Amino acid sequence: MSRFQKTSFFSLRRTVLGAAAVAALAAGGVAGAQTKTLYIGMNGGTMEKAYTQYVFPAFEKLYGAKVVVVPGTSSDILAKAQANKDRPQMHVMFLDDGIMVRAIGMGLCQKQRPNPSLADIYPAARFKDDMASGVSLGMTGLAYNAKMFKDKGWAPPTSWMDLADPKYKGKVVFQSMSSSSFGLHGFLMFNRIQGGNDKNVEPGFKAWPTTIGPNVLEYIPSSAKLSEMVQTGEAAIFPLTPTAVAALKTKGIPVEYAPPKEGAVVLMVGQCVIANNSEPELSQKLAEFLLSPLAQANVLQYGAQIPTNPKAPAVGDGVKQVADINQWMKTAVTIDWDSINANRPAWNARWNKTIEK
Repeated sequence: MSRFQKTSFFSLRRTVLGAAAVAALAAGGVAGAQTKTLYIGMNGGTMEKAYTQYVFPAFEKLYGAKVVVVPGTSSDILAKAQANKDRPQMHVMFLDDGIMVRAIGMGLCQKQRPNPSLADIYPAARFKDDMASGVSLGMTGLAYNAKMFKDKGWAPPTSWMDLADPKYKGKVVFQSMSSSSFGLHGFLMFNRIQGGNDKNVEPGFKAWPTTIGPNVLEYIPSSAKLSEMVQTGEAAIFPLTPTAVAALKTKGIPVEYAPPKEGAVVLMVGQCVIANNSEPELSQKLAEFLLSPLAQANVLQYGAQIPTNPKAPAVGDGVKQVADINQWMKTAVTIDWDSINANRPAWNARWNKTIEK
């Protein structure tokens, strides 16, 4: 990290936290008043640790509040929010983008009010009508076995249609569309190339058996097996995110990310303020704070979460990660989750019956 990067990052931190202290004093002793508690649903593990140690404390100092994490998967959090719709037990929730669209459709979210940080995030990270906003950004593109490609003299892939290249016969590993966002994204991009769209997947299903299908070694339910399959030389190419590729590389797995020319598919973790919660004003302030450069810089550094706010300063390995994401976002594709969620059960059944038969 350069001296300039260090200075910029820590100057920002001092500035924001200094402003927090001033605001707290100006509020007339907010911290000394009765402490209010906000409950936020999110994934546990690395994400929870990064937020509880490096983000929430600054918000708590600023507003004299306490933030408590309710850990769980997106499906778990959605189920809890739905079960307590009339008397919400949580105030804010993090959900994967497709599930967030479902939550909005269920009336579980309230519109986020305009604020500078919301205005700064990538347009693709703003959900329709600002009912939710992306807090961390990913994208599904292609990844490949760098050792195998080097040994065989293959150039890195450049297109989703490379999955159908005969030289990869028996070397493509594809996540199941019915259980994986990566697999769903890969199929939908193939379907678009074949002339379909997110409402009409007939072209994709029709063309798959004579294009990508013959190349697939195995359909896997998640990406957990990929590291083993790369190391054993079984897997040459597969859908994956830059973040997942980076995680594999830190374990010594020889993989690289390749952005398809048709675009990678945006994959976000979104946040929404839960409708009818007991602290609507403070909840809005938390949602705004989580989009701020300070908050996003800290979860990038300590939790490997890619910022949705391009103004978030990056340090260390995060500098290249953010630079790459900024470049790839120029061609990134968003998908129609309303149509997908409405049709996915039928698509899943067809996939399992005709593709993974």
